[in-house]
This record gives sequence, C-alpha cells and structure tokens, in this order.
Amino acid sequence: MEILVCARRVLDTSENEIELNNAGNDIKRDDLVYSVNEPDNYAVEEALQIAAREGGTVTVVTVGSEEDEEILRREIAMGANHAVLISDGAFGGSDGKGIATILKAYVERNHYDLILTGVQAEDGAGQVGGMLAALLDYPFASLVNSIQVVEAKKLKVTREIEGGSKEVNEVDLPCVLSIQTGINEPRYVGMRGIRQVASMEIPTLGPSELGIDAGNVGEAAAKVKREDYFVPAAGKGAEMLQGKREEIIEKLIELLKAKGGLK
Repeated sequence: MEILVCARRVLDTSENEIELNNAGNDIKRDDLVYSVNEPDNYAVEEALQIAAREGGTVTVVTVGSEEDEEILRREIAMGANHAVLISDGAFGGSDGKGIATILKAYVERNHYDLILTGVQAEDGAGQVGGMLAALLDYPFASLVNSIQVVEAKKLKVTREIEGGSKEVNEVDLPCVLSIQTGINEPRYVGMRGIRQVASMEIPTLGPSELGIDAGNVGEAAAKVKREDYFVPAAGKGAEMLQGKREEIIEKLIELLKAKGGLK
C-alpha cells in the first residue's frame, strides 16, 4: 500500500512565549521555535504501522519553505521512506483551499492508495483533509481513531462522534482520512536518528513541476484571510496567579479547596 501523509510545521506553543507585534496584525516571529504539527505525528505513526502490517511505503509531504525541511527529516528519521517539499513564493499566503489545491496537483502526478492528515493544524483548522478529498473526489472520513484493512481496496475505519460514541464505516480506496490524536503512540525520534538523515536530499517541487497556475493559489487567490490578532480579555471571575511555580501550585490548590474542587 502506498501511503501519503500531509504534514505541517507549526509554532511549538510549549517552547514559545507568544506576543503580538506593535501593529497588532501578527505575532512576533523572531527567534520562535517550530516543530511538526502534533496531530500529523499520529498520522505518520499510523501510516508506518499500516505499511508494516500490509507492506508498502510511506511518503511525507509538506507545503512550505526551506525551513520546513526539518520536519520532513524528522519524519524520515521516524521511519518514512520518502519526503517531498512543495515550495515556491507563489504559494505564500494560501488559505486551506489553496493548500488543498497544491496537494491535489501533487497527488494526481503520483499514485497513493491512502492519504492521511492530522485531525487539524495547531495554528489553523481541520480543513485541508476534507478539501483535498473533495477536490480529488475521494471518500473522506474525519476524526479517525482506528483503521483496519479488510480487503485489497477497502478499509474499516472507526471515528469519534459527539457524545463519546463511535461510528464504524467501510471506505473504498483510494481515500483521505484525518487522524485523531490518541489513535496510537508516536515513536520516539532521537537526535542521533535526525543527524543520520541530515544530509539526505529532499526533492523540492514548484508550480512548473506540478502544473499549477500560480494565480489559483497564494494570497491573491485566498478567500479566507486573517485580518488581525488579539489577546482575549480575561473572563469574569478570572484570577491570574503570580509567583514561582511552587507558589502558584500552592495557591491553585487553596483555590480549588475553597471552591469545593478538592477535599
């Protein structure tokens, strides 16, 4: 089975203090730490497990800049067979449909039985997987937390629905699935493994290689645009705890006890 995983490089919110710039139309991006979108890691791990059981290869693709090569190398160190960077200035500012259009062009020039995405991007929304499936006219399922190959061209997938219930579907291949976090436990990737693939050449594709009209993607074609950023006002009754970590923990425990949350 040939599997494609769509991954994204995002801000590592656990390593960054996010602040607005002076104009209030973006965040301060100097010296920020980036990493692979966490839900995409689950998608890569699931692809690796399926390939190990059923045979086949795993390719990871991202739409971004040269800096995004770092997440592709990480996924190769994780066990992916191939990685592809789709990058060009014309792609900058693409909205969800623009990214899906770029990925569609890549998929149509290759053959993949199964396409996986993370359930959502940590810095965006869970749009691209469904849009990509629609553009390709492939079956699609979201919030998938179990995948079983039942026939050569058919999967049984379980997905989360409201109220904690589960829905089981049979899906024909090729298809697109968005993978829910918690479906597996992504394997650990150490620095030694990343160093071993540091010099590996990763192919980069642009509009000419993919046959994309640059006017159909990028900022000019985007129908969804981010107007500004703002820090939400503190809600009624909110209390900000100040002090060292130990002091904050003690204050938090006292507050929980006072409000009946702890006994």
